[in-house]
Formats: sequence, C-alpha cells, structure tokens
Amino acid sequence: TDIVNALRKGDRQRASIMLSNLQQTKEALTSEDFSYILEYCAEAPDPLFVMETLELMNVKSIGISKSHYRSVTRALSQGGYSKEALKLLTLLGEKECSYAALPIFNIFLSACSTNLNDAESCLEIMENHLLGKSEITFCELLKRMVVLAGERTDHLRVSSKRRCQSTRLDIPVPALHEVEDLKLVLDYDLTSSSQGKMGTEECLIDAQPELLRVETQSSKHEQLKGYVSFISDGDNLGDNSEPDNGRMPKTLSSAPIAMHKIGLRPSRFTYDGFIKCVIAGKGVAHAIKVIEVMDRRGIRPYDSTLVALSVDHSKSLQLDLAEHFLGRISDIQPEHIHAFNALLSGCDIMNEPERALRILAKMRRLDLKPHIWTYEIMFSLFGNVNVPYEEGNMLSHADVSKRISIIEMDMLNHEIRHSFVSMKNLIRAFGAEGMIDEMLRYLNVAENVLWNMDPYQKSDLYGIVLHALVKAKETPKAIRTFKIMRSWGLPTNTAIYNIMIECCKLLPCVKSAGALLSLMFRDGCCPTVVTFTSLLKVVLAKEDFEGALDLLDLCITEGIQPDIEIFNTILSEANAKGNIHVVEYIVECIHRAKIRPDESTLWYTFCAYVDQELYNTALEALQVLSMRMISLDASILKEKGAALEDLILSEDPDAELKIIRTFEATEECSAAALLNLRWCVTMGSTISWSPEDNLWARRLASSYDANKRPVS
Repeated sequence: TDIVNALRKGDRQRASIMLSNLQQTKEALTSEDFSYILEYCAEAPDPLFVMETLELMNVKSIGISKSHYRSVTRALSQGGYSKEALKLLTLLGEKECSYAALPIFNIFLSACSTNLNDAESCLEIMENHLLGKSEITFCELLKRMVVLAGERTDHLRVSSKRRCQSTRLDIPVPALHEVEDLKLVLDYDLTSSSQGKMGTEECLIDAQPELLRVETQSSKHEQLKGYVSFISDGDNLGDNSEPDNGRMPKTLSSAPIAMHKIGLRPSRFTYDGFIKCVIAGKGVAHAIKVIEVMDRRGIRPYDSTLVALSVDHSKSLQLDLAEHFLGRISDIQPEHIHAFNALLSGCDIMNEPERALRILAKMRRLDLKPHIWTYEIMFSLFGNVNVPYEEGNMLSHADVSKRISIIEMDMLNHEIRHSFVSMKNLIRAFGAEGMIDEMLRYLNVAENVLWNMDPYQKSDLYGIVLHALVKAKETPKAIRTFKIMRSWGLPTNTAIYNIMIECCKLLPCVKSAGALLSLMFRDGCCPTVVTFTSLLKVVLAKEDFEGALDLLDLCITEGIQPDIEIFNTILSEANAKGNIHVVEYIVECIHRAKIRPDESTLWYTFCAYVDQELYNTALEALQVLSMRMISLDASILKEKGAALEDLILSEDPDAELKIIRTFEATEECSAAALLNLRWCVTMGSTISWSPEDNLWARRLASSYDANKRPVS
C-alpha cells in the first residue's frame, strides 16, 4: 500500500526504494503481496515499474498468477511496451492451457487496436501455441475491421464463403453458424452513398439518423452485404478483466462513430454493452448522458444496464441515484443481489442505517435471498449504537446484543454460515461498543468455527481485539492476549506493535515500550510515523517533553515523514500542562515541515494562550494558523483571499451557512478556517493575507532559527 501511495503521489524514487527493500526482507513473500502494485501499474499504466516488480518477483522465485498476467499485459500494452508484452505472452502460451491464456491474449488485442503489426504478431503466437479463438477474440477483430471500414474500404473483400476479409490483416470474420452472437442478416446493401456526417462522439450519440450507407472507393470490389448487430464491448469484459487505465479503449470510444459511418443503428444490446464500458472507462456521469438519449428515443435499458448503473453509483457513494436505478429494474433476479449489497455497502460507508433498513425491507418483499456479503455488511452497519459519537452504556449494549442475535438468527434461517469477514466485523462491533467479554467470546468462537482460517487472518482478528482492549484500558487482558499470539507463533505486523506500544502509556513504562520496539525490529517490522506517535504518548505520560522532542528529531532523522497527528500529540500534552514554549516550538516545526495544520492544531494552540490570559496573542495565532489551513503557498493564499474575503466580511445573517455550503465534505478544513477568520474579524482583528508578516509568526520563526529549543 505504501508503494502504491508513493506512485500515486508521483514519488517514483521512494516507491523504487521501498520495492528494493522488499528484496532484503526476511519475511516470506507471496504473489499476493504484489497484487496491489501490479493492479495499480495496470491502471496507470506504468510499464517501467511493472517490469521492475517482475524482476523482483523473479529474484524471489515468486510465481505469477493468472490475474498478475492480466495486470502486467495491460500495463505493458497500454504503456507502449508491446514488444515486452508479446514476449510475456509467448512465455504464457508455453506454460498455460488455452482456456487460461486466451483471455490475456484478448486483453492485448484490445490494447493494440491501432497497431496491425502487433495484432498480427499476437495472432501468430496464438496460432503457434494452438490457443484458438473465442467469441471475445472475434469481437475485438470485428471492431478493428469496423474502424478500418469507416476509414476506407478498398482493402476489404468478400470471400467465396461470404466472409469479410481484409488484405491488410488476413482475419476471416466467422459466419452466423460458427459464432452465434455474430448475426449477419443478408440482403442489406451497404454500398450506397453516405447520408450523414457526425463531428463529435456526443453529437453521434444524440443523433437519430436513418441507416447510413458506405460508398466503396473501387467498382472492382464486390458489394459488402449484411447488417451487423455490433457485439458490445461490455460483454467482451466477460473474462473479468479490469478497465484499462480508467479509460475506454480507443477501439471502443471510436466504435459508435464507426458504426454510424457504415450505417449501423445501435440496438438495446449495443447500448447495454456501450454503457457498461463507458462506466468502466469514463465514469458513470457519461453513462447517464447515454441513458438520457435512450429515454428520448423511447429505448428502455436492459435490467443489466440499470444494475451496472446502480452498482457504480453505490461505489461513488451517490446513494440516491443508486437507489433510483435499482427501483427501475422491472424483473429482480437472484443474481441482482450484488447491486443491493453494493448499495448496503455504500450505506455503511456513509453511515445511513435508515436507508439500509429500507433496502433490506425491499429485499424481504421481493423474496430476494441474502448473500453472506449481505450479512457481513449488516454486522458492520448495525453492530454499533453509540459509537463513534459516545461511549457505550448498558442500554446500548443490550440493543447491540439484540440486533446481532436477530441477524444471526436470520443467517441460520437461510442456512448461511459465518465467513471470516462477517466474524471480523462482528468482533470489531463488540470491541467498538466496549463489550469486551462478548468480543473475547466470539474470538474463541471464530477460532473454533473458522477451521480454514490462515495465520494472517487469525492475526488480523487478534489485532482488532488488542485495539479494543487498549482503548478500553484493559491492560492485563491486552498483555495476556499479546502473549498468546507470541506463544502460538502468529505473525505480527507494525500495527500490532503500535497498539502494544501505546498500551505502555497506561502503565506507564518506557522500558516496556523499548522492549516492544526491539521485538518489532527482530520480527522484521519497520517503524512508521504511527510507531513514533505511540512512543511519544508513552514518554509524554511521564511529562518528559525533552524526551518527546528527541523522539520527534529521531523520527525525522530516520527519514520518516511526520504527519500532523504526531505534532498534535505533543501539542495536546503541552496545552494540558500549560507549556507555551513547547506549543510555539511545535507550531513552528509544523510550518517548517510544510504540513497544513488542522482543527486540533488550532484548538490546542488557541487554548494554550487563552488559559494564560494572552487573548490578543491567541487571536493572532488563530488567524495565522487558519490561513495556513487554507494554503501554505503565499501566492495561492492571496489569490484565494481575494475571492473569500467577501464571505468573511459579509453581514448576511446566513453568512456562516453559506461558508459551510461553499465547501464540500472533503474541504471541511477550509470551511472551519473561514469561520475562524470571520470570528477574528468580529473580535476586531484586521485580516491580512500575508500570514508570514504577522508579528507572532515572525517571533516564532526567529526563536526557531536561534535554536531556542524549549527544555523541561
């Protein structure tokens, strides 16, 4: 995950370093450890990093699975490294059976839509290894020929067996009796003059032309006959291949234009596949435009189309639209359960149990049998009452027990057994609610019932239990549980050690934290910024601010990028103890690290000054930190300031409400910063969009430059 995050941020050097560190790790690596990296490289695409990953897997003698071949092939072919992709396909053809290898060859054919030489090389490899061709293969080839037909037709001919052939690429299109889905209806003439022009794809989708005809450029060639019902690319994704790079393949994106040029009218079947591929490539917003066109033409979408739209809206957390499209399905089938589960999952993420109850009631009315995934989501949705808003109590505990009992009884009625995920969500729910005894009882049940649970899954359950025990301050039980893990040889990770180090804060015992850190290194786990944050909490429990600052320096020296949480940990304790010097030093450290402060940073700093009755300084600090919350770049801050000043100075009674509505949920920090600035103006402060010129900010910078580090 860290490697992929680095790649997403554009930090390839850091990603390469972390990848090379895996080569030196003592832990046994499996192919699954590289799945996320290869999947990202396929989406990007990033052919160079995928080759670097393959080299490491080869050094470690790690086998490549079928799903990995898919990702690697997509990354190489989409990234322009077709020669390397062809070499990989050659190796694949030698070691895999045709059934397993053919879908991967189809991925390459889809990617090389504009390069006939690569397509010929791929087909040659398929021929050499006797892989044959599937319907999907023919569909890819048909799309290519449709595009070529739209460009020019002098390279096309009709064979004696009435097959359309290209002199550039000798690939016969199968007849009706050979491939059932390729329907050729005879006696439709495509040789008359063209009767329409389309400039853009959007215009094409919205147009309603009559069937157009293609003019051949040479009278020597035979007339091309046959009305083609275009095989939709949506069904070509039936081999479970992922969308290429989050974009529509070039062949598909130009397919509607090519269809229009040669006189093909889209059918419901075509729209169904096209919408599915638009969703995978361009997103659901573009698919909605196609649905609007269908509505205007009086074409009703297939239920499978509506299911795909509902699922994608659920994934993007647009739950109203997801529920709307789910309601438009005319004939609910058992296989549509995944759309209901996707919507329930969205309800879980958005914390909307009321909507989830409505969906479950609809499933009950339709007599739609739940899946184990349904129950996994239900345990996560309804397993808590007060959390995260307040701690559990006797009433909430009774309510949780009743809910879980009802869900488990329903599982029993449908003869569905617990899965690892359902048990994991159930244990997490009990732990979050503070029901420790029930959590430990279900941990014991999971160990006895889930007999096929691997050590890593069992370690995951123990990690959840340890987190709940430490949060509930059940120190002896946490230590005993950790010792059981160690005695059974269960694999540990950095997260588990971070939990146990934080547990040392409850003792408090710095020596025990050091011993855990030693064990952590011995097990090959590398410390993270969370590890140092936990160590800081242990040291600060003894009010050792100097030791805390030493740990902060060590974290930076070790090359670990600090986050705002580690700074806020020190600020919180410094504010509680009234140590303003430490507060000011940490605030300047945050600024020097180029980290934007958050609401907690402002609160601890502001309260530290208010508690000392330094009200003017408190307002100055609040103003400067609020501006840094908006942006750390002076030019951007001035540019935004000109646009936001009207909101801050507005005398409208609903000004605060407008500020909140101006920013989305992801920008709540900016909204909080503007509200703070508005309050500063109300208290008589003058807003300046150059926070570095503020006297308070200049004093903190001067003290930091003079190495005036606070001492305890």
